[in-house]
Amino acid sequence: MDVAQEPRAGLSPSAHVDTFCRNSLPPADQWPDLRFTLPELSYPQRLNCADALLSGPDADRRCLVGSTSTWTYGQVRERVAAIAHVLTDELGLVPGNRVLLRGPNTPQLAACWLAVVMAGGVTVATMPMLRPGELHSIGDITKPAFALCDDRFTDDLAAGLPDLRIVTYTELESAAARHREPFAAVATAADDVALLAVTSGTTGVPKTTAHFHRDVLAIADTFSAHVLRPTADDLFLGSPPLAFTYGLGGELIFPLRAGAATLLIERPTPDAMAGAVAEHGVTVLFTAPTAYRAMLAAKKVPTGLRRCVSAGEPLPRAVSEAFHDATGLWIIDGIGSTEMLHIFISAADDEVRPGSTGRPVPGYEAAVLDEAGEPVPDGQPGRLAVRGPTGCRYLSDPRQKTYVQHGWNLTGDTYRRDEDGYFWYVARSDDMIISAGYNIAGPEVENALLSSPDVVECGVVAKPDPDRGNVVAAYVVLRRGVVGDAAKAAELQELVKRQIAPYKCPRVVEFLPELPHTPTGKLQRFKLRALAAD
Repeated sequence: MDVAQEPRAGLSPSAHVDTFCRNSLPPADQWPDLRFTLPELSYPQRLNCADALLSGPDADRRCLVGSTSTWTYGQVRERVAAIAHVLTDELGLVPGNRVLLRGPNTPQLAACWLAVVMAGGVTVATMPMLRPGELHSIGDITKPAFALCDDRFTDDLAAGLPDLRIVTYTELESAAARHREPFAAVATAADDVALLAVTSGTTGVPKTTAHFHRDVLAIADTFSAHVLRPTADDLFLGSPPLAFTYGLGGELIFPLRAGAATLLIERPTPDAMAGAVAEHGVTVLFTAPTAYRAMLAAKKVPTGLRRCVSAGEPLPRAVSEAFHDATGLWIIDGIGSTEMLHIFISAADDEVRPGSTGRPVPGYEAAVLDEAGEPVPDGQPGRLAVRGPTGCRYLSDPRQKTYVQHGWNLTGDTYRRDEDGYFWYVARSDDMIISAGYNIAGPEVENALLSSPDVVECGVVAKPDPDRGNVVAAYVVLRRGVVGDAAKAAELQELVKRQIAPYKCPRVVEFLPELPHTPTGKLQRFKLRALAAD
């Protein structure tokens, strides 16, 4: 089946249904083309994705693993039912109400997410690092009915949203203990909103995307089923927060869809993840390129893994090859976005070409387009465009017309496609540096710098220059014990000149103790650009 599907009506509006999300979706003519080319993507009209994720595995199989406890699928179903009863019977949740979730990755956070969706609510998961002003902005956009919050993270939430009812985990547990009866999942429509995902704000201006119940299953039935290919015996682990859709998929949706288990740890530093892999027997790891490079630099590359996934930032070829040399595993690179919910271009195993992101995930189409929306010849850079079973639907945001054009989702990335259909990252479309008439992709310079064993991390941006318009500026974090001085800067410049065209060499090299990142680990280039402008 190859269908561009129109939006259907969800739950019928009534006094007992909150239609805020449905009413805040963009007009249908601004939606991307939604294509369901795989038979497994033909979901029933009535679908509750939380119920679907929990209904299959045997009750005694492990499901959610924390630092001090392991919950089986049977125990998770009981806990989710109890929380759902609290939400509906005691807190008055009606289908369509938004519930803000706040806390680090724990089994309790996962159970809350599942319970809200099971009860027909809409999750608004937030990063635990967010501050009052950021939380206020999210609350202003999503208008939650109440919040479920880890007891340790209530202060900033109360400061940012003083009128919002906050239910702490302790209060929730006490109330849940009163409910032992089963809970019948709300019969939501496949295209009712299940979650509102807030972008991590690499540009400093967050947006909120609505995703449906069918979208949650679609990312598992495309990327996970066809590229990752997990088994029920796998144990997943990842560093992204569950509030980040990369983490939600890799640490909750994918393992549960496969009947597998997930290990949720609160502080997933590279050291902690390497230790957890060994201690718990983790087989599937989701993290960012920076973490893989840090493990390599510290000589703490985890062993025993079966699958490793990288996203959030482009995976440098040097990191891919070094990790393969150390473990025999190719990292599964991928590009996804909050707007698309998860990964839509990737490759695994013998299909991996180091330095390339891969090919479109089964169920998705991708193209490289010019400014007029026409395909460019293979080998030439252009705007990455993608469409498939998921797509961008911003909540009451005029930027919908920028992200979706002619039915395509435009990710804001510059890519080129080779003659074999592999996609190669060039730059973020707003990260292209124009210096003395030359177009220079910052990530290409970063890859050259990262080939130095002394460079832990780097960011390359344009620095305004009166003569050249801009020059290339590199901000570099060195490994511990290495001195960042003029001699080291000159050494790195020579390294770049040996690998790529000399005009791409950074004319400015500055050393920093750390680079600015979002809570999801993405480099905040807009902050580096501000630093360069100063």
